[in-house]
Amino acid sequence: MMTGRHRFIGAAAMPLILLLAACSSSAGGATSAPSQAAASAAPSTAAASQAAASAGASAATSGATVEAKPVGSIGTVLVAGSNGMTVYTFTKDVKDSGKSACNAGCIDKWPALTVAAGAAPTPGSGVTGKLATITRDDGTTQVTYNGLPLYFFANDKAPGDANGVYANWEAVKP
Repeated sequence: MMTGRHRFIGAAAMPLILLLAACSSSAGGATSAPSQAAASAAPSTAAASQAAASAGASAATSGATVEAKPVGSIGTVLVAGSNGMTVYTFTKDVKDSGKSACNAGCIDKWPALTVAAGAAPTPGSGVTGKLATITRDDGTTQVTYNGLPLYFFANDKAPGDANGVYANWEAVKP
């Protein structure tokens, strides 16, 4: 019989368990956005961490809304409306090429902002550039801004984080 304490721990872990189950059973394509609590959970294994980062960063299955919001000391940047997380561009991507240069090991740390196939991203408040999509090598549909693919950073854990601004990565200014 579960005590009140064990029942609470089980209930608190349920969103993460459901998230991991959904990730392991999906067969490619766009992923649904989990609750913010599940996306913020800190899994203990590398595989679980990767699955949570990828699923937590993915956009809703219909279309993604991208909006401009103030983020820490870097000023106003684009964030995904589904989860409020900062989005980035990769300096190795070529504008309007229709391709992402972030694949294989890169995409584990820099999950793509995706939408369901055939869905269009929606510009939210403060977005002045053009949102569109490209098809990634894995078949998923990635959102672009002014011709550059958009990504999240796996080490950003909460809305307002911008830990990915370094080296070849930039937060996107509207």
